[in-house]
Amino acid sequence: MTSLPPTTQSDPAATRARPPDAGAAGSTGGQRAVMLGLATMGFAVNFWAWALLSPLGPRFQDVLALSAFEQALLVAVPVVVGSLGRIPVGALTDRFGGRVMFPLISMATIVPVLFIGLIGHQSLVALLVGGFFLGIGGTAFAVGVPFVNAWFPPQRRGLAIGIFGAGMGGTAISALTTVRLVDRGTTATPFLVTAAVLAVYALAAWLWLRDAPGRSVPTQSLGRRLADTARLPLTWQASALYAVAFGGYVAFSVYLPTYLKAVYGLSQADAANRMAGFVVLAVLMRPAGGWLSDHFGPVRILAAGLAVVTAAAVVQAFTPALMPVATLAFLSMAAALGAGSGAVFALLAMLTAPDKVGSVTGLVGAAGGLGGFVPPLVMGALYGAFGSYALGLAALAVVAAAALGLTLTLVRRSVIAQGPDPRPPHTTPAQDRTATATSPTEPVQ
Repeated sequence: MTSLPPTTQSDPAATRARPPDAGAAGSTGGQRAVMLGLATMGFAVNFWAWALLSPLGPRFQDVLALSAFEQALLVAVPVVVGSLGRIPVGALTDRFGGRVMFPLISMATIVPVLFIGLIGHQSLVALLVGGFFLGIGGTAFAVGVPFVNAWFPPQRRGLAIGIFGAGMGGTAISALTTVRLVDRGTTATPFLVTAAVLAVYALAAWLWLRDAPGRSVPTQSLGRRLADTARLPLTWQASALYAVAFGGYVAFSVYLPTYLKAVYGLSQADAANRMAGFVVLAVLMRPAGGWLSDHFGPVRILAAGLAVVTAAAVVQAFTPALMPVATLAFLSMAAALGAGSGAVFALLAMLTAPDKVGSVTGLVGAAGGLGGFVPPLVMGALYGAFGSYALGLAALAVVAAAALGLTLTLVRRSVIAQGPDPRPPHTTPAQDRTATATSPTEPVQ
């Protein structure tokens, strides 16, 4: 009697060696949708906390008599910490999975939220300390990308990661609610509300979140994996592009109220509402950028988005009238930055090995956040020195044009080097599962 070979489930080592898309192939559409929804919710909630200081920047400037540079530093500190923190968090997610990391990050973010709301808003030093640890919330992005990537087959990852990326709309929640909650209560009110929501999400994630079956788990040390990731040319190409696309989005989402108040004389509430409109449009365009990348290729979508950013920044550098030219310029930039952010991670999903997605995401996400850290400081310093934001916007145009050149040269060559995509261009979900189960696409290492 012939014995059957052991299944991969009985051997942990064999489980780690399963094809990278085996988990995606074995999961159902319903499971994927639930996991994607929970991950997106976690990203949004943590980003809501991460962005709490931005809408209150003008208020803190008046109450604490801050200079333009101090106000810019206040809203930028959480951005830089959240950005750099994505590097180790992404690598840890590769090892431990989103099932552990999402609740952990959410609970850790509650501490600085409560600190700022209860006692840390009374001085600049305390706000900077609280803002430093508030950056933990910004690392949730590096948890969600590898988590979602493992749940979906290659030909659907652009849209899936784009939908997850729409969780950056948590900054819109902050913009729309923070000032109103302070006006109706106290300075502590929005922080207490956000802490409660974070606690509820952490519990829900712990109870219901599950990692994809058969996900690739790296066996190398954290330092070795980060070193290997840093040597990949794709890591630095994608980092440069994300620094412009997502960095531009972050910069405007935290600094736009200050810009509109200074240049166009808008009230704090009106400026916050317009910033929320900018954020909402960018959020909606992020999954659209992923979907378009799945169908037409990420290089084309990136090139189109960066061209729009370049043109809109040039227009806004001349400080046109708010209606309609400046409004159209900012909305065009919002749409292009959102679509471009989605396209960058569609590119990573196409070219990155599954067990390196978290590590690469951490480095690329850090670059995106740092791309959002520098512009507010530059804008604040230039406005303080010259009383104008024109030079800052002109610099954005130059940087976006350089990123466009990078996309059309080195990035395009990387995609061509991968070879033609063996998958049919427009497959149904059932076809996705069949194709993934029978012949998983092997990304370029």
